[in-house]
Amino acid sequence: MAQKTEGAEYMNELDERYSTAEEAIFDAFFLIMREKDMEKITVSDVIKKAGIVRSTFYNHYENIPALMAAAEDKTIRDIFVLMESFHPKNDKDICHSYFMAICNYTKKNPFVANLLHSPRSDAFFEKAIMMFHRYVTDISSTAAGTARKDSFSFYIAGAIGSTIGILHKWIAEDFKSPAEEIADIISGIFMSGILPYLGTP
Repeated sequence: MAQKTEGAEYMNELDERYSTAEEAIFDAFFLIMREKDMEKITVSDVIKKAGIVRSTFYNHYENIPALMAAAEDKTIRDIFVLMESFHPKNDKDICHSYFMAICNYTKKNPFVANLLHSPRSDAFFEKAIMMFHRYVTDISSTAAGTARKDSFSFYIAGAIGSTIGILHKWIAEDFKSPAEEIADIISGIFMSGILPYLGTP
């Protein structure tokens, strides 16, 4: 019994160390992107910034492109979690708070800005759209009637497209406008241009 307990504790410790190293790698990668273009980042850059040895990096990722792919997936998951927490209602404060969270995430995550200006942007958006499609499918299942579901998915796609377009412009202008102002713009478009067609209370 004691051996089993010790074994479980050891495995938990390994899991924790693995998770901590992975977080250190991501944090280092995001910090370096503030200083260098993604295409110029090396494994040496990451391990030096993360304070880890080379073998630890390779225990997690085969190379920098593999780390980039994992960072893309993490970014999409983060955005997806924000989306899942949002339940559209005819409430300006709720909408504004949600889009403010999206704006703050975009501003704090240099990976998003770098992706939008890199050759990988198309692949990133393809991944994002696949995940968003699942979100749309889940939400659409509550809509009444096949025709209603079809049109609903287009409205959601429109909301996603307009939000990405505004964020893209904001990033291109180096976040010159305050996040509050951008959140107001997106909220206004969503509430007047999208929400009335979703049939939400």
